[in-house]
Amino acid sequence: MGESVRDFELREYFPAWARSASECELELSVSADDGLDSEQVSWRREIYGWNELEKHPGPSIWRLILDQFRDTLVRILLGAAVVSFFLAWFDGNLGEAGIASFVEPLVIFLILIVNAAVGVWQENNAEKALEALKEIQSEHATVKRDGEWIPNLPARELVPGDIVQLRVGDKVPADMRVFHLISSTCRVDQGSLTGESAAVNKTNRSAISEDTDVQGKECMVFAGTTVVNGSCVCLVTQTGMDTEIGKIHSQIHEASQCDDETPLKKKLNEFGELLTTIIGVICALVWLINVKYFFTWEYDNGWPCNFRFSFEKCTYYFKIAVALAVAAIPEGLPAIITTCLALGTRKMAQKNALVRRLSSVETLGCTTVICSDKTGTLTTNQMSAVKIVAMGHQTDSLRAFIVEGTTYDPDDGEIHGWPADKMDENLQMIAKIAAVCNDANISQSAHQFVATGMPTEAALKNNTILLSSICLFPWKLDSFFIGVAPVSVLVEKMGIPSDFSTLLQESSILLRCCHWWNGIARRIATLEFDRVRKSMGVIVNSELGNNSLLVKGAVENLLERSSYIQLLDGSVVRLDESSRNLVLEALHEMSTNALRCIGFAYKTDLSELATYDGEDHPAHRCLLDPSNYSSIESDLTFVGFVGLRDPPREEVREAIKDCREAGIRVIVITGDNKGTAEAICREIGVFGPDEDINSKSFIGKDFMLLPDRQNILRQKGGLLFSRAEPKHKQEIVRLLKEDGEVVAMTGDGVNDAPALKLADIGIAMGISGTEVAKEASDMILADDNFSTIVAAVGEGRSIYNNMKAFIRYMISSNIGEVASIFLTAALGIPEGLIPVQLLWVNLVTDGPPATALGFNPPDRDIMKKPPRRTDDPLINAWILFRYLVIGFYVGIATAGVSVIWYTHGSFMGIDLSGDGHTLVSYSQLADWGQCSTWEGFQVSPFNAGNHIFSFDENPCNYFQSGKVKATTLSLSVLVAIEMFNSLNALSEDGSLITMHPWANPWLLLAMCISFGLHFLILYVPFLTRVFGIVPLSFNEWLLVLVVAFPVILIDEILKLVGRWRSSSQLGRSSKRLKID
Repeated sequence: MGESVRDFELREYFPAWARSASECELELSVSADDGLDSEQVSWRREIYGWNELEKHPGPSIWRLILDQFRDTLVRILLGAAVVSFFLAWFDGNLGEAGIASFVEPLVIFLILIVNAAVGVWQENNAEKALEALKEIQSEHATVKRDGEWIPNLPARELVPGDIVQLRVGDKVPADMRVFHLISSTCRVDQGSLTGESAAVNKTNRSAISEDTDVQGKECMVFAGTTVVNGSCVCLVTQTGMDTEIGKIHSQIHEASQCDDETPLKKKLNEFGELLTTIIGVICALVWLINVKYFFTWEYDNGWPCNFRFSFEKCTYYFKIAVALAVAAIPEGLPAIITTCLALGTRKMAQKNALVRRLSSVETLGCTTVICSDKTGTLTTNQMSAVKIVAMGHQTDSLRAFIVEGTTYDPDDGEIHGWPADKMDENLQMIAKIAAVCNDANISQSAHQFVATGMPTEAALKNNTILLSSICLFPWKLDSFFIGVAPVSVLVEKMGIPSDFSTLLQESSILLRCCHWWNGIARRIATLEFDRVRKSMGVIVNSELGNNSLLVKGAVENLLERSSYIQLLDGSVVRLDESSRNLVLEALHEMSTNALRCIGFAYKTDLSELATYDGEDHPAHRCLLDPSNYSSIESDLTFVGFVGLRDPPREEVREAIKDCREAGIRVIVITGDNKGTAEAICREIGVFGPDEDINSKSFIGKDFMLLPDRQNILRQKGGLLFSRAEPKHKQEIVRLLKEDGEVVAMTGDGVNDAPALKLADIGIAMGISGTEVAKEASDMILADDNFSTIVAAVGEGRSIYNNMKAFIRYMISSNIGEVASIFLTAALGIPEGLIPVQLLWVNLVTDGPPATALGFNPPDRDIMKKPPRRTDDPLINAWILFRYLVIGFYVGIATAGVSVIWYTHGSFMGIDLSGDGHTLVSYSQLADWGQCSTWEGFQVSPFNAGNHIFSFDENPCNYFQSGKVKATTLSLSVLVAIEMFNSLNALSEDGSLITMHPWANPWLLLAMCISFGLHFLILYVPFLTRVFGIVPLSFNEWLLVLVVAFPVILIDEILKLVGRWRSSSQLGRSSKRLKID
């Protein structure tokens, strides 16, 4: 069987699921009896490589570190730190002042290192979804090669064409076509791939269509899934990156490469670029204004000559430029943002939203579209029976009973109009079939009732031939599994015949009625569900020793195979056309109301199976072939049906309403059928009760074929996509993002991971979600509840508003610092603030109030406003003007208080002469550089705390070392103004009269902490020397408060103007709307 590369190469697209086993054998040039030989394996490995997922090389650690320095703000900080470090180094002063000069660059370097470390850690976490995907791969396989079975062959060595045997507990090593079943049935848990909660029956019969989804490929098993029952022989069709899980791996990697910056980060980068320009312009102006001090010349015959350059003065003004850079950059902003986001994640966790990435908190605030799954997110994911339809006295009449209850609690609700005293024969038969033809169970965990699945071992102990452990309806692979649990609950509400009810009074079994029915009708065989019959049957043996067949399934299919109908009194008559149409009309009415219906039928004449009693019976061979089930389930007697529904969560309708008021569109993407999904969407408010939804509701596959998909997605209001596959989710997310929307997407399966990764906010289900989906997500819902998403969006908006408050607060403070340094340089007065002082204010003093602003209470109308656009400026023109005004006042106040101290013995009645300092005129202060040329200039000693400053040797030092008191006053005024300014930041336009300071008690506490820290550096001797300041007297503190307090009055006036502007704009908008 030797071959060359030219002899064999699997077609790029070979739909093995739509081909018979023999056709697949021929296509792959292999014999199932012998398997591949060594030469074939070698050739095929050359073509297809190893059966493993690619290892995408991540960026090196150095690349990750360098990437952290791409932000403009970080680069400015780095440049300022480097320059400051070299200036301190070249000064060569190793005393206390010299050490103080190194504090500034070292602290900035420390900030940059911590910021880079956090960034690298987040980047490393980004690839965890790919690692989680690799963990679900198989490591070994049993393979037939050269005619012999090889156990425990490394799974990575598999090639297309290999024959593999799968047994219970095996992980599927590659995508494979089922060749034949060894056991009567084989079930595979595909939850790791598709998110389905139920195991799936596999068959060797080919699918009807080539164009079917993963769930429809019943003859295929997929890499990473697990065999939970039975065994089979399979043919490998795809390996490595060509498998379904390999495709998902590629999509996750591709989506991870498209990670966009968050809206806030974009705004901060834009602000950084603007800041760079502003700093450059101001530095240039400072140098131009002061160039006369370090670069002078004389004129000879009108021409400049005798140029003199003062390196000392040049360095001095260069330091001023560095101080400007430090003043302009909000160094503490990254730390404050991280703290605020971290606090936001704690708030969200209390609301069952677990945020995995801090940046997601801010992005949530500008979400414009929520793409939500239906089952379990909008609904409870607990199917409940809501209606029973039984036969009447005559063939032309039906009875309907309304069932209460929305949970798996048997005592939750009752059946209206139920004949509790005497169940007629027809109702008894419905209860019997519902109880016995049922593999589900209910258990109680604390106060919650849950479906626990099929008791396989118990069934085997009862000598049941378990040909199927789970039955699946065509609308969704796990729907029948979910459906049978509420049927068990329904049986408990129906009860048992009154003659036997006393037997159950002392029973402690949860499903007492089901247990009783199973006791009088012992199951001895099960006819598995398949997509052709759409039904499940069980052969039972009664206490009298008679065998009968009980069947449940799709109502239409049971009617087609039924010849009789059972009436109320138990009599059996022929099923005529009018009776059939009557049942179908009732079925149609219930289906249009989003009810999933399960029909019930039975059969007493079982011919050769009438005496069946186990595997040794001659008719056992008939049961081993599923193709015989249709003939066994023929000539049935139809008895009635029930309507089930997965009810919407009670809080969802209000959450949808909140979304509409908040300007957020809701798009429902579900694998459910269109009719059911539309009914649910109308009920919860995605669509109006009478809204025309022909252009808003689509089947996923049909939508993908439309040429104007983008325009459809731009429609206002809700949209619905039914029968949607994960690849449809990806395409919808991609189109929405291209249109500028901020998309939140929910998902739970492995194949949802690429869409979760691609969305701006990927939201995984905490209860039903796979680990891969959780690792690919930005947020996990601990309760799988849609309203939790809406609550998280509201919290995100509140957090963003608070972030804007402290960002504006810090920026306005920095503008004030820049204005102070600029005015000092422009006026020519002695330098007021040094870089280490500015750094202390930016990092420490401003830190607590900025953090406390993150605790501002949310606005009451926060979910009444439309989402902000991602391109909305962080600081608009009016806000910038406001803070320029505030900043200009801060500059005047900090520079002005220094001038007041030098030139005034008292100010507004406050005596400042107590320290004995010498007063000078303003002209002298502005020309202090020429002090050495002044004749007879003398300075008296002055005291500051316990220290006395004397200038007998050089009176001009009064403007250098003697400026320490003026510098301390400037620094204290700056701190006080910024504390008062934090009160202004409580509300963007609200007055402190209406938004009281105690609305945020944390802010008041933070102000006390900041003042305390300032007192610490003022009155601890070591710290006073490090920061170049001295203690202040009581009168000097009064001066500080008098100069600082007007900032509140100025901003109150500006807020008043802002409220007037807002009302004017609102009035103009209202007029335009009326005209329109």
